[in-house]
Amino acid sequence: MNQLAVVTGGTKGIGRAVIERFLQGGFDVVTCARNNDDLLQLKSQCNQTYPGSEVSIFQADLSERSQVNAFLDFIKSQNRFPEVLINNTGVFIPGQVHNEEEGVLEKTINTNLYSAYHLTRGLLPEMTAARKGHIFTLCSTASIIAYPNGGSYCISKFALYGMTKVLREEMKPHNVKVTAVIPGATLTDSWKGTDLPEERFIDPKDVAEAIWSTYSLSGRTVVEEILIRPQLGDLD
Repeated sequence: MNQLAVVTGGTKGIGRAVIERFLQGGFDVVTCARNNDDLLQLKSQCNQTYPGSEVSIFQADLSERSQVNAFLDFIKSQNRFPEVLINNTGVFIPGQVHNEEEGVLEKTINTNLYSAYHLTRGLLPEMTAARKGHIFTLCSTASIIAYPNGGSYCISKFALYGMTKVLREEMKPHNVKVTAVIPGATLTDSWKGTDLPEERFIDPKDVAEAIWSTYSLSGRTVVEEILIRPQLGDLD
């Protein structure tokens, strides 16, 4: 039986690239997204391209705790050990702390931080009991460098990075690996409509390959952080 990876926000961008890379590596995947049509398209395309693997889909908005719980129930209904968890769900709403719309912080924290927190807590008992597993969390260069139009996004990503660092310390004695993925500007839907050329952005497939390579290391080694930027540097 194939090993199982859980990937949130799997229909586009980095999440989609990660799913395809793990399918290529012989994994089955469980994923979720808000748009059911996108999920059905993902499942159809991936099952055709990777007939030896299976993609299981679940429609959920992980900014809502009840739907995080429902997704957890769906994962556990597979009766499979989650070898890898990749927390990828996220939202970016540009703005500044002093003038962004009311409610932006709550929406951003719920989506970017709380979804990863609750999903990780829900799957950790199996990993700690088995003394294996690998948790990847998609942070951002906004987790380590603030920028003026980042507002609540920077707040959420700093917090997500902090969660990943403390989780790494907690999981050492349980033999569960924890990795923070810290990409710069990546060519995803967040940049749709930009006039900037593609070469100013990271290819999502490169992020996926970095995650796969990190997962593939021996059990005695962990990459704690993957910091990846466009070759020409961060965008202004």
